[in-house]
Amino acid sequence: MSPTVGDYLVERLATGGVRRIYGYPGDGINGIMGALDRAGAGIDGSGPLEFIQCRHEEMAALMACAHAKFTGELGVCLATSGPGAIHLLNGLYDAKLDHQPVLAIVGQQALTALGGDYQQEVDLVSLFKDVAHEYVHMATDPAQVRHLVDRAIRIARAQRTVTCLIVPNDLQGEDAVPEAPRAHGTVHSGPGYSDPALVPAESALRAAAEILNAGERVAILVGQGALEATDEIIEVADLLGAGVAKALLGKAAVPDELPFVTGSIGLLGTKPSSDLMSGCDTLLMVGSSFPYAEFLPEEGEARGVQIDIDARMIGIRYPMDANLVGDSARTLRALIPLLERKADRSWREQIESGVAHWWDVLEARAMKEAEPVNPQRVFWELSSRLPDDCILSADSGTAANWFARDLKVRRGMKASLSGTLATMGAGVPYAIAAKFAFPDRVAIALVGDGAMQMNGNSELVTLTKYWRRWSDPRLIVLVLNNRDLNQVTWEQRALEGDPKFEGAQTLPDFPYARYADLIGLRGIRVESPDQVASAWDGALGADRPVVIEAMTDPEVPPLPPHITFDQAKAMTSAVLKRDPGSLGVIRQSLRDKISELSR
Repeated sequence: MSPTVGDYLVERLATGGVRRIYGYPGDGINGIMGALDRAGAGIDGSGPLEFIQCRHEEMAALMACAHAKFTGELGVCLATSGPGAIHLLNGLYDAKLDHQPVLAIVGQQALTALGGDYQQEVDLVSLFKDVAHEYVHMATDPAQVRHLVDRAIRIARAQRTVTCLIVPNDLQGEDAVPEAPRAHGTVHSGPGYSDPALVPAESALRAAAEILNAGERVAILVGQGALEATDEIIEVADLLGAGVAKALLGKAAVPDELPFVTGSIGLLGTKPSSDLMSGCDTLLMVGSSFPYAEFLPEEGEARGVQIDIDARMIGIRYPMDANLVGDSARTLRALIPLLERKADRSWREQIESGVAHWWDVLEARAMKEAEPVNPQRVFWELSSRLPDDCILSADSGTAANWFARDLKVRRGMKASLSGTLATMGAGVPYAIAAKFAFPDRVAIALVGDGAMQMNGNSELVTLTKYWRRWSDPRLIVLVLNNRDLNQVTWEQRALEGDPKFEGAQTLPDFPYARYADLIGLRGIRVESPDQVASAWDGALGADRPVVIEAMTDPEVPPLPPHITFDQAKAMTSAVLKRDPGSLGVIRQSLRDKISELSR
């Protein structure tokens, strides 16, 4: 049998550095699936690349995004034509909005049928044109496949974005054309890509240093673009006597154990981060496009310096005085010799005092009584037990609040979530992708019951299929079972002044731990505070993936760092409208504010 276009596609992907493809089969990609089988991409993972079967194409795209986030490599997902291709979109938008390199490969109906209103015929070029706007193409000739693959990989990595290749199913079975004739109208591409070493000009660095040296109260805000610049961030913070706040995607950029690290910023952030931004006179933003202006210094109150590898993201969040386009680590290394160590450390001392007090507040909040279990306690007990080099993923919802505030991430750990899109349902597939990329490290997914019912339960089935392949089988899924779409409930109260809408917000109960036991994993149910610590110890010592089902109180408020007058007014309005949880809201809010004031 001669190699087919499908065979050549798989070979070219492997040549381009692809080692794993997440997807779901269908007749629109039968030619590619057959090629993957011939290449040894089956369940034992013995081939040059491996195919991972998810339960849904959206999960495949989310796993590809997570692979890119946790490894820095290209993530790849595969789906059939029509409905399969459509299913990919949510996960692909997660990658696009968080600037991750992901390649989507989708099937299409036969070229001979296109334009004939054929079954599952969808205009896929138009469908993917927004999410893969940098590069989306449909192959119509075997000779195209070589340069389509090479360019899709290279553009995704260079632009840190989503690209898409559409391969009609009849084309997949045609004879491959690895080398087109050397003639007019042909393209002869080659594989390979390396990241450029981008450093701003000396004059731009000196202008930025002048601003930072003149500042008396410097604040640093880091995002995911600073994940590989940990040492440089720490050195700059020490020279400038600065505090360091973190956007959620940059949670692992600097360790939370450092006394000047104020933690997360924004609605899910900390009071020390809020105080840092409101009190600074100079802002250094590194590798972040944190969007919420109300949590940054007021315009005109601080001078600004921004470092970002993407010139399109420079100067759009705050009116910066110096904009440095370059790689974060390299740019900071070039900037450090130009910085002067600040002799006055009073600003740093103020920051460190606030941070130390805040950790005491969080511990006090976590230990407060709740009905039956305080969700903050669940995260607080995990924090001190986090294994070295573990990988954390959080879902959207109140789980993200506690992930942002209560967990102390140490050097060497990885942590991520759906940042800009903030889609529900990313926590479990992110953790699964982390295990495939790093099978010797512990992965922990922190998920609400809404996201678990949306798709997490289904992806536990994926765990049952693959977990025995991992050198360390530990993957832990924490489910906060509070029978409520809790984040939206609190947003209804605090932002709209409406009571909880039980018809929309109340979830059916589901036996998550028993379900895990049923399908061959391990389930642990936590019904009281004194079971929390032993649950984590048991899960971390298990010989297989574990689901911890924690019965948590939905009325524990995810308080923002500062409650505005409008938010307080809205909450009061919600309670007066006979919110079904009004007594619990009052009780838990008072407990948390008292713990803050008494420390």
